[in-house]
Amino acid sequence: MPRRQGYALLIALLAGTAVLAAATVLGTSLFSGPRPAPLPSAEAHAAARNPVVPAVPVAPADAGGNWVATWTAAPVGAEPNTDNGFPGSTIRNIVHTSVGGDAARITLSNLFGTVPLLIDRATVNSRPVTFDGAPAVTIAAGGQAVSDPVVVPVAPGSDLRVSFRTPRPGGPVTHHPNSHQTSYLVDGRGIRSTTTWRYLTAVDVRDEGAPGTVVVIGDSLTAGSGSTTDANTRWTDVLADRLGGRYGVANAGIAGNRLLIQGSAGQAGLDRFERDVLSVAGARTVIVALGINDVQQAPQEPDAGRIVAGLRTLTDQARARGLTVVGATLTPFEGFRTWTPERNAVRLAVNEQIRAGSVFDAYVDFDEAVRDPYAPDRLRAAYDSGDRLHVNDAGYRALGERVDLTWVERPPRTPASDRL
Repeated sequence: MPRRQGYALLIALLAGTAVLAAATVLGTSLFSGPRPAPLPSAEAHAAARNPVVPAVPVAPADAGGNWVATWTAAPVGAEPNTDNGFPGSTIRNIVHTSVGGDAARITLSNLFGTVPLLIDRATVNSRPVTFDGAPAVTIAAGGQAVSDPVVVPVAPGSDLRVSFRTPRPGGPVTHHPNSHQTSYLVDGRGIRSTTTWRYLTAVDVRDEGAPGTVVVIGDSLTAGSGSTTDANTRWTDVLADRLGGRYGVANAGIAGNRLLIQGSAGQAGLDRFERDVLSVAGARTVIVALGINDVQQAPQEPDAGRIVAGLRTLTDQARARGLTVVGATLTPFEGFRTWTPERNAVRLAVNEQIRAGSVFDAYVDFDEAVRDPYAPDRLRAAYDSGDRLHVNDAGYRALGERVDLTWVERPPRTPASDRL
C-alpha cells in the first residue's frame, strides 16, 4: 500500500474511534438515535397516548374511503346496578351486518357514564383495533370514541363479533337492552350470555360501491319486540335482505321510545335524532316509525296535531341534510291494555295526515300491512305476537316487505345549506 494511502486509512480509523467514544459518553447510538426511556406501565402508556376523549358527540371521520354504517344501536340509558361498570371483564357484542366491506371501524359510547371509561383492548372478529394508533382509549363521561379502521373482511348479512376489555371500574354502563341478539360477558366467573349490547353503538364498513345507509328511527316495532332471538327477523333485517347488501341499514329503534317526550326508555326521538340518525356514517334515506307510544303510553298525547308537528320537525331536519324521508303509519293496538276509542282516534288522525302526503317525502303503510281486514283497529291474528301491540316474525316480514325500495334508492336531494 502506498504510504499516503496508509496515512489516510490510519486517520479515518482514529476519527471513527473518536466518534464512537463520543457517542458512548452522550448515551446515543449512531444507528438508532436517542436511547429510549424505560417503558411506563401499560395504564400509563395508554393514558399518555390516549388523552381523554371530550365529552361531546364525535361524528365518524370519513377519511380513507367510502364509509357506511352496517349496524347501529341507539344508546338507551345507564344500565341498572352497574355503578362500577365491569372491571376486568371482556364485553363481547354480537351484531348482525347489513352491508359488507373490506375494513371496519367501531364507535364506543360512554354517554351515560359518570366517570372516564378505559378500554385497553378491542377486537373485531379477533382482529386488533386501535384508537389514534394506540391499543387503548379513555372515553370521558358523556363522550364517545371512533376507532381507527381495521382491515377485516365483513360480509353482508353475517354476525360480527366486537369485543373489548374494561380493566378498571367505570360506570354506569351505557347499554341497549332487549337486543334480541345473544352477546356475552366474560369475567372471572366464566362466560355469561346476555341480550344487552354494551358501549358499542355503531359498526361502519368501507365499501366503495355502497351508495349509503338507510337509517331507521323507531320504537319497539323497529327494535324487534316479539321477534325470535338470534333469528334476525326484525323488519329492518328483512329490508336489508331485500336490498341485497347494496345499502347499509342502521336500526335506531328503542323499545318504549316516544317522539315528543322522554318515556319509559331512551331520550325522545326529537332529542336523539341528530345523534342516532343524522350523524350515522353514509346516511342517505331516513325512515321514521315513531308516534304510537305517544298515543298509548302515559301520559298520553291527546292532540294528533302535536305528534304530526313533531314528525314534520324530524323531516325538516333530515331534508336540510339532503336526506329523503319516509314515514310509517301507526299500527293498530286494540286489545292492548292501554287501548281506548279516544286514543285510537288520535292514531287514525295521525295516519290520515301521513297518508295525505303533508308530513314526509313518502310513506310506508305499516297500518294497512298488519291490520285485520275485518277489524282494522286490531292486528291480524297471524301477525300478533300475543299482546295485541307487537307483531311476530311473520308480522315483521310483512312490514319489511311493505317498504318501497324505489324510495330507498332514490338519489339524494341537495342539502338546504348548498342551495342558493
